[in-house]
Amino acid sequence: MQQEHTWLDTIKSYWDKRLLWVFMLGCSSGFPWVLIGSNMSGWLKDAGLTRAAIGYFGSVFVVYAINFLWAPLVDRLKLPILYQRLGQRRSWVFLCQSIMLVLTLMIAGVNPANSLLLTSLLALGIAIASSTQDIAIDAFRIDTFPKSESSKLPQASAMAVIGWWTGYSLPGYLAFVNADAIGWNGVYYGMAAIVVLLMLFTLFVGEPKNNREQLQQQAAQRHAKVVGSGTLNWLSVTVVEPFLDFFRRNGTRVAITLLLFVFLFKIGEAFLGRMSIPFYKEIGFSNEQIGYYSKLIGWGATMAFTLIGSMFNVRFGIVRGLMMGGIAMSASNLMFAWIAKSGPNESLFLAAILVDNFTTAFSTVAFVSFLTLLTGQAFSATQYALLASLGNLGRTTLASFSGELVDYLNDWSLFFIITSIMVIPSLIMLYSLRHYFNDLLDKAKSQRDDE
Repeated sequence: MQQEHTWLDTIKSYWDKRLLWVFMLGCSSGFPWVLIGSNMSGWLKDAGLTRAAIGYFGSVFVVYAINFLWAPLVDRLKLPILYQRLGQRRSWVFLCQSIMLVLTLMIAGVNPANSLLLTSLLALGIAIASSTQDIAIDAFRIDTFPKSESSKLPQASAMAVIGWWTGYSLPGYLAFVNADAIGWNGVYYGMAAIVVLLMLFTLFVGEPKNNREQLQQQAAQRHAKVVGSGTLNWLSVTVVEPFLDFFRRNGTRVAITLLLFVFLFKIGEAFLGRMSIPFYKEIGFSNEQIGYYSKLIGWGATMAFTLIGSMFNVRFGIVRGLMMGGIAMSASNLMFAWIAKSGPNESLFLAAILVDNFTTAFSTVAFVSFLTLLTGQAFSATQYALLASLGNLGRTTLASFSGELVDYLNDWSLFFIITSIMVIPSLIMLYSLRHYFNDLLDKAKSQRDDE
């Protein structure tokens, strides 16, 4: 497949059934963030919990930052019965969805104001199942679109992002517009029905085919020369080889810089996201307004802007997309500082949502494409999980103090200004490694031409 030379060719290239599969599984990836993210923040706020408590509750997301620890099992362990019927990637997704269904039904029957510890434990269980599901879903996308199809990486990333926001925004919209009428417990029973729909999605998509097992066997032969065969060899290949391979391919200095970049890139966005619902409520927006503008309108804007962003990344490159997206994402946070000064103005709220979703979508497509480019084919689940976990580490651990920062500043406007400058260190790193990124893209294109 040659690189597309016209915008029409770029648009036509989106008619690929595999992109629909990535979208459907992306919905499954985004949905749990509604369950234990925005929905839970709204429920806790309505239940009378403090901003600091809401911020700390978000610490359950820290498991997304450490899921690389068990990602090797998703790469190598074959689940009984499910593997034969669904394959390696889909079997893990289906198992995690089954666990989330049970826990969602359980969380629907509690009152977080009276049972905060139990609610936290159930949310933690959903986070563990969800973060494990994400490992398999990301590996599914990478296996479906290998690096040799470099022009497809932004498209697959776009479908994953659109799916994620669809799974996050539409259920979130339904939750907030119905929360006052049926109560948050009723909302969570409705969320359980959505989990069932997502499980049907998993049964519908096709398992990707690649030479992953052959490459893993070659790694096992190399390790056998050092540790011998048997259980120790399996553990060595499963746990050690994915990380050795990442540092071997990139070099130690570049690898460490890459990991720092991934860690820092989206911290400002995470601080804003964690406090967005409490901010909207304190400023004076209703649950229905939050649901309509932040969820429904935000979802539509993300759909459109992600497609546009992916086309620009296909045409002009991932590195430019990362740089421009990071700068724009930082600047968009200033819109919320404006709202903090002006009060609950619906027109300004709409403008802020549109600007924020445009910049976030544009930068996320480039970011996901970039992470995909860094993974190896043999251990795609583990290596992508390592990179994504580092991104989530900054977003979950540091952003847990977002409520404390707001309380300390006692100024929403200043808070959003600070979040806007948090991206600067990562952009400096990106610029310093721009030649390395371009070499990676050229190498991927050369591999495709050789095939």
